Amino acid sequence: MISISDIEAARERIAPYVRRTPVMDATLAREPLPLDAGVTLKLELNQVTGSFKARGAMNRLLGAPKDEIRNGIVTASGGNHGLAVARTAKVAGVPAVVYVPEAVSPAKVEKMRGWDADVRIVGADWSISNEAALDYARSSGAAYFHPFADPLVVAGQGTLGLEILDQIADFDTIVVAIGGGGLISGLSTAIKARRPDIRIVAVEPDGSPTMKASLDAGHVVTLPEITSRVATMSCRRTDERLFEIARKNVSEVVLVPDDAMLAASQWLWFEFGIAADLSGAASIAALRSGHPVFEGCRKICALICGAGAEGTGP
Repeated sequence: MISISDIEAARERIAPYVRRTPVMDATLAREPLPLDAGVTLKLELNQVTGSFKARGAMNRLLGAPKDEIRNGIVTASGGNHGLAVARTAKVAGVPAVVYVPEAVSPAKVEKMRGWDADVRIVGADWSISNEAALDYARSSGAAYFHPFADPLVVAGQGTLGLEILDQIADFDTIVVAIGGGGLISGLSTAIKARRPDIRIVAVEPDGSPTMKASLDAGHVVTLPEITSRVATMSCRRTDERLFEIARKNVSEVVLVPDDAMLAASQWLWFEFGIAADLSGAASIAALRSGHPVFEGCRKICALICGAGAEGTGP
């Protein structure tokens, strides 16, 4: 689907439009993580619009013909990709329409509208919202920006992997949340091209185990239902090309309950003042789970991929 050269080209293309986000060691906590390994947090929640999605959306814009967006941009999103598309459309000076499922965070809807997007709440899950977005694209001529099954989007997300390798000199494992699979595919392609020894550990909600179910079956499967309330990580089916990348690059998929992600978000807020949404805290939920995949690790990078206030309340 993509190569390391696609990701390197994306990094150069989007550099003026995205932030180089910081890293910090997860030390001096009142309640340390239950690991022998050191943990470094990659704070991608400090990215423009609050998540890594800004990388993929901007690369999708800049890597496509300019006249493609003359009628605006439309997408479907659980929240973070919609924010990124809203901001990308604003930069391009064209309108954005974003379809979201009913479980979307109201705060993310408010932020999308703050970027002047036309936000439309349709359906119980992303697949229904996505059908509405595709219908709108066909009828309006707006350019459709898929949140994960698009080579330009995946290459843009892969720039995060290159940035992590530049910033963290020595780590053996990285923990990454999965929604549709675009992030894990781009990031793992970049990291494995430069450091094939690094283990890629993915995290999914136990109420939306899309990639794990597919990996266990040996082929892409469609989940019969989604019970997770984490809209940014809920997807019934991944893309065949992303599945093949994950099958090659991902060592393990750790499943975590929604409540564990909420507790991890609260932990990040209490210990470090980091306001992560539930997807952003998924890597910490996995590290707090006691999963055996982390036994023997020496240094772990935990990706904090999305911002949100879910863990900051009473």
